[in-house]
Amino acid sequence: MDQSAVGAWVEGYERAWRAEGTDGLGVLFAEGVGYQVSPWAEPAIGLAALAELWEGERDGPDEPFSMESEVVAVDGLTAVVRVEVVYEKDETALWRDLWVLRFDDAGRCVWFEEWPFAPGQRDGH
Repeated sequence: MDQSAVGAWVEGYERAWRAEGTDGLGVLFAEGVGYQVSPWAEPAIGLAALAELWEGERDGPDEPFSMESEVVAVDGLTAVVRVEVVYEKDETALWRDLWVLRFDDAGRCVWFEEWPFAPGQRDGH
């Protein structure tokens, strides 16, 4: 993996999040993927569990949001991506995330770990 390949994967992730259903997840994620929505959460394991998680977390393909990302680092098959998402619902919600991603040789994600942060969230100080 290199920065370009990781950037293309993130673009595919956004397209999949905006798409109806979860049929496209197998292009992005390996069959036995581990997907962790925070460093403290129990990971969803496997494509079926990931599909269920996605359907429970999003409002559907018409969910209004914008997303910007920056590939911070790539080391072999591991990458770190900084993501900012603005959900434009009744009240705007802003999230800044770090994603720690591990890929297989085919470029599918085998591990997705999200570190989400929102304004006003306790920052440890």
